[in-house]
Amino acid sequence: MAAGMKKLSKTFVWILMGMLIVGLAGFGAVNFTGSVGSVAVVGEQEVSVDDYARELQREQRALEAQTGQRMPIAQLTTLGLDRVVLGRLIAIAALDQESSDLGLSIGDENLFEEISRIEAFQDPAGNFSRENYQFALENIGLNERTFEADLRRESARTLVQGAVMVGTEMPDTLRDTLTNYIGARRSFDWLVIDPASIALTAVEPSEEELRAFYDANIDQFTLPRTKVITYAALRPDALVDEIEVDDAALQQLFNDRSDEYQVPERRLVERLVFADQDAATSAKAQLDINGTTFEALVENRGLTLQDIDMGDVTMGDLGTAAQDVFSAEVGTVVGPLDSDLGPALYRVNGRLEARVTQLDDVRDELRAELATDRARRLIETRAEDINDMLAGGATLEELEQEPGMELGQIDWHTGSSDGIAAYDGFRSVASAVTIEDFPEVEFLEDGSLFALRLDEELEPRPEPFEDAQDKLRAAWQDNRLQEAMKAEADRVAALLRSGDDLPEDLILTSEEGLTRTAFIEAAPQDMMIRVFDMAPGDVAVVSDPRATAVVRLIEELPVAETPEMAALSEAMGTQLDQALAQALFEAFVQDVQTRAAPRIDPQALSAVHANFQ
Repeated sequence: MAAGMKKLSKTFVWILMGMLIVGLAGFGAVNFTGSVGSVAVVGEQEVSVDDYARELQREQRALEAQTGQRMPIAQLTTLGLDRVVLGRLIAIAALDQESSDLGLSIGDENLFEEISRIEAFQDPAGNFSRENYQFALENIGLNERTFEADLRRESARTLVQGAVMVGTEMPDTLRDTLTNYIGARRSFDWLVIDPASIALTAVEPSEEELRAFYDANIDQFTLPRTKVITYAALRPDALVDEIEVDDAALQQLFNDRSDEYQVPERRLVERLVFADQDAATSAKAQLDINGTTFEALVENRGLTLQDIDMGDVTMGDLGTAAQDVFSAEVGTVVGPLDSDLGPALYRVNGRLEARVTQLDDVRDELRAELATDRARRLIETRAEDINDMLAGGATLEELEQEPGMELGQIDWHTGSSDGIAAYDGFRSVASAVTIEDFPEVEFLEDGSLFALRLDEELEPRPEPFEDAQDKLRAAWQDNRLQEAMKAEADRVAALLRSGDDLPEDLILTSEEGLTRTAFIEAAPQDMMIRVFDMAPGDVAVVSDPRATAVVRLIEELPVAETPEMAALSEAMGTQLDQALAQALFEAFVQDVQTRAAPRIDPQALSAVHANFQ
């Protein structure tokens, strides 16, 4: 019984922690005129100040560990965690009151058995040690009487919880209904109408037709919420011409990249290593008399070509085998030759010529790189001065007078990606800026600095007809194609309903026993939903912006009798049973709280909050 209570106790704690305990709705806020040793009284049970402070501190530490930030009491109360903690403690006190009213408790023998199971109270041999018991309690600031009283109450709560939750089962009807819904299958034929098969004559819409389409589809031409932003930016490119790069710096950078600019001759090589010289000589002899292939030798060794591939190598990578390998023609096998792993055969798969780059060949490229890097550092040194100018009241327009500074304006929204809006740094600042904010220096990923100002915020609005011409004409033509595809799909559907043969260029694809969660990449997104709404023999046209399809349902199939579906049904039944048990227990806790009539002391709560660290 003790083990059962322990298991239920863990479940009890998690359930209480997951409940918001129906808040504190209905609780009376009564000022106590006596002691402030408790923050609430629930029936005859008290929620002590110490218990409340301890639980609140535990929530604080957990949240700080999760976020990595300090959480003062003001922030905890803003998040409502103080109410969550108080609600949890009141629920526990209400259950203690219910246990007391029912006369539930565990005897001394059961209590001793529970205490003896706790490892902290055991000696090295695993037996209960009173010295360890007393020492452990002293370390956490508890005495034996208080600890044992808490343990008795917890055990009683566990008995109440078990009486409510154990043996609770959801009727099989719901489990079977959900299983049949998830596991139901359909077999059907379908085909997608190919846009390339639709022959449309070139037609230019009249202004009247465009105007009618614009009015009927105004949502397609509605501009999003937009921020009109003025910005000033200083980019490295604007300062490059001012940067002097001396020849010594160019030579140093060129030397630092010698591995990139001075590339020796290389070969693409595979190396097959053998245990000894005789084995390698025998393998080479088989190749020479056409008795086998290099691939077969590799496979006989239990290897793959990928295992023996050395990639592109220089002469220095091959040791004593270098001269023979580099002298061989592409496609030939040489050896046996010595290697650091033993005698080996080498196959030459490719020849890469040496590549020698002179400084003059890359001078402009290196000069631009060095100048850009120095321009970024120059921008960093000027950032503080520019920020001081802004703080002193300078406008973005006045910043344009600074060397290299550019002034621009952008209609920015969350989908903007052109120009300066392509940078994450700009988008982040633009999304947060308000009309009250003053410009400040920020940086872009390429080392540029910028400052921006929100001039105006525009609500979603229709794009003017004259400005939307390109988008409007493209949408009109796309709609014309979609209508033609729908007409073709309706024609094909009519042929299927009448039983007539389809044209040779239209081929149905058959699917067997698919569930409603099946995914068919080329099909419209909602096709499987439509399939499960059809009766055998029905034909339907399904369209979305991606595709237009015709589908014919062949048959309805029951849930497949597979181990996977049996396991799913069993797991679903267990989950439903647990959900019902938890719902019953939550309802029970709410009823217990209502009958216990909790009373809260706001002054005691305020005192705890005022002294909370």
